[in-house]
Amino acid sequence: MGKFMQEFKEFAMKGNVMDMAVGVVIGGAFGKIVSSLVSDIIMPLIGAITGGLNFTDWKWVIREAVMEGENVVKPELCLTWGNFLQVVFDFIIIAFSIFLVIKGINKLKRQPEPEPETPAAPAGPTQEELLAEIRDLLKNK
Repeated sequence: MGKFMQEFKEFAMKGNVMDMAVGVVIGGAFGKIVSSLVSDIIMPLIGAITGGLNFTDWKWVIREAVMEGENVVKPELCLTWGNFLQVVFDFIIIAFSIFLVIKGINKLKRQPEPEPETPAAPAGPTQEELLAEIRDLLKNK
């Protein structure tokens, strides 16, 4: 059991796992912020512009609720496609916001300095120079 716990500790303390955990927590909080932005600021503005339009109220009723006086015998059965539309809208805004954040982070990252160019190796002798050298060596023999 000790070896198992040691392996788990090594796994959990790796940099990538810790980075991922921090990313999940921050991402969850960021998602709540953007969802609040959409539901509390953007959608009321859209509702004001469109005359009180509220996507979450849009639904398709399959079966009406059955009531006996004040008591609900069978609840309403419906597809709340307006709420789905709201969630899709939230997703698009969250994805766009994350895109902007990542783009900003990438801009802030330092561009790696280009490595200094190594001087070119000296050019070797040309074919004519080599042939002349061989000729001279053969003459001296």
